[in-house]
Amino acid sequence: MVRDDLPDLAAFAAVARHRSFRRAAAALGLSPSALSHALRGLEERMGVRLLNRTTRSVAPTEAGAALLARLAPALDDIAGAMAAASAAAARPAGTLRLNAPRSACRLVLMPLIARFLTLHPEVRVEVASDDALTDIVGEGYDAGVRFGERLALDMVALPLSGPQRFAVVAAPAYLARRGTPDEPGDLSGHACLRQRFPGGSLFHWELERDGIPAPVAVDGPLILGDQDLIRLAALDGLGIALLFEGYVADDLADGRLVRLLAPWCPSFPGFHLYYPGRRQVPAALRAFLDVVREAGRRVPPACP
Repeated sequence: MVRDDLPDLAAFAAVARHRSFRRAAAALGLSPSALSHALRGLEERMGVRLLNRTTRSVAPTEAGAALLARLAPALDDIAGAMAAASAAAARPAGTLRLNAPRSACRLVLMPLIARFLTLHPEVRVEVASDDALTDIVGEGYDAGVRFGERLALDMVALPLSGPQRFAVVAAPAYLARRGTPDEPGDLSGHACLRQRFPGGSLFHWELERDGIPAPVAVDGPLILGDQDLIRLAALDGLGIALLFEGYVADDLADGRLVRLLAPWCPSFPGFHLYYPGRRQVPAALRAFLDVVREAGRRVPPACP
């Protein structure tokens, strides 16, 4: 089969069914002369006459009728498959695959997914909780979550949360034993709980005040790969931790942890949902984007 055979076979089937070049051309959106030219080319490539033509009528030859009998079910299957694909594109269904850092999953993503599944129970959501900088296109994800400052320029991004902030925290028992740091430089004499990313790099503590960075060199006896584990270690009095504010809000309110160096922990751009391109976005992702936008409209603006 050469490249042009399939559309020409569909053209032949239309003429054979309508028994008219004029009616078949109207159905296909072609001119009768273009349709006649396509059929002549198909017959020449196949080496057989498929249609008998007179000035009054068109009818399949014996070979043409035999071809149509086998061709028609296949063309109907193709048309049905295309209709099903178009229907799937219009209705949220199937699997929505998301890739997000664990912090984003815990702080902002899971409540949105819960709302989305309530509205669209026919969609299955698969979330890869991943702190690595994953190539979402190469790995087959529909969308990913990153901080606004880390987004690739060729991605479409939608704010997923307001500004985020870190908190330097420690348990009262630790501070009673080791003392309270008053400025970032004091951290060099303390046991700091550190985080290692999946790629092997250590999380770098970045503190600043009034836009001026305050370099810190932290070290400590414990390195973990998850902020939830670091929080538990801080609650056990094992050291000072730098954690998302949202992770420890209840602990700070209840006095289980004490906030330190607050003036050196400014807010920074929050999480964004990002995905490749605006054309032909899958229906499930479009529906999830609507949930994200609606949630953004319900959130009151942050206080200055």
